[in-house]
Amino acid sequence: MITAVEFRRHLHRHPELSFEEVQTAKYIEQCLTEAGISHSRIAKTGVLAKIEGKGDLSKAVVLRADIDALPIEEQTGLEYASQSYGVMHACGHDIHAAVLYGVLLRLAEKPDFEGTIFGIFQPGEECNPGGASKVLQEEPFKGYNVVAVIGEHTDSGLEVGELGFCKGEFMAANDELRFWVRGKGGHGAMRAQLNDTVVAAAHLVTMLNAVNDENTVLSIGKVVADGATNIIPDEVYMEGTMRCFSEEHRHTVWRIIEAAAQSVDAKFGTTTEVDINHGYPAVVSDDALVEKAIALATEKGVSVKMLEKRYTAEDFGHYCVKYPALFYRLGVGTSAGRSHTSTFAPDERAIEVGIEFMEELARSL
Repeated sequence: MITAVEFRRHLHRHPELSFEEVQTAKYIEQCLTEAGISHSRIAKTGVLAKIEGKGDLSKAVVLRADIDALPIEEQTGLEYASQSYGVMHACGHDIHAAVLYGVLLRLAEKPDFEGTIFGIFQPGEECNPGGASKVLQEEPFKGYNVVAVIGEHTDSGLEVGELGFCKGEFMAANDELRFWVRGKGGHGAMRAQLNDTVVAAAHLVTMLNAVNDENTVLSIGKVVADGATNIIPDEVYMEGTMRCFSEEHRHTVWRIIEAAAQSVDAKFGTTTEVDINHGYPAVVSDDALVEKAIALATEKGVSVKMLEKRYTAEDFGHYCVKYPALFYRLGVGTSAGRSHTSTFAPDERAIEVGIEFMEELARSL
């Protein structure tokens, strides 16, 4: 039976993009079968493991790890570096999966806990609609009393094995924004004959930027005005992102975005198409679960750091909407570098710490 580190290195050598984790899922199934752990497919390229303990088996704890990689060409120089051109585990999902695998091995070896523990090797965290939404569509926990869904994420801002927690709102809801500002283009010297799409788009960017406050982040990252020095294009295309924490506020911002586009059109005679691609809900950790986790970590002598909420997003938010949930950060060392870069290299010593803590947390719940 392979170790958690060997499991991680195999995934790292053979990364697959979101919803393309075909070989990854087959490998996970093979490893779980060898360990005698019951499992089934979920969300096509995901794997759902199940270990039954004793007593009331309808009481359940769900452990989740994501398994998809990113479209990045690895430049770490590691002996187990990616063998897939242009694809890399640059966000630590291979670490997450290895921790979950290690936890399941230990739980299966000694299933003396009350209830049932599920392990989700989840596909497609990195892109909308998020694999978590597809998992939940299949209602895998119907008939169970899910007392907690637990997830973790690597963090190179924390020392190896240090755990980071945040009560309540932790990671933001995210929406992808796309705009097509259409008008009557033409020669830049003949302005009276035009509906200037570039100026209209610029005004729209300025109005959208004004949405930013202590509760909201809205950024336009792409503007395509394919004209020339003396040509105003018929269309300007823009893309951006919006992040916030409250669903009520989220809906308010959607209305503000639509109103801003309508205002620009009224002023410049343009017609703006707005597409708001609804992303993940906010990650909100249950306060009671956070307190239990911190108490357990402290009891075990694990270093704990309280974290501020952040505007990055995670599809783990889908679980938070449906069940009591806990999401925390696992330190992989400051020398690991930034995630989502070609040189991201987490310290593998974090895997054992992650396994021990998640196992004990699952048993205690």
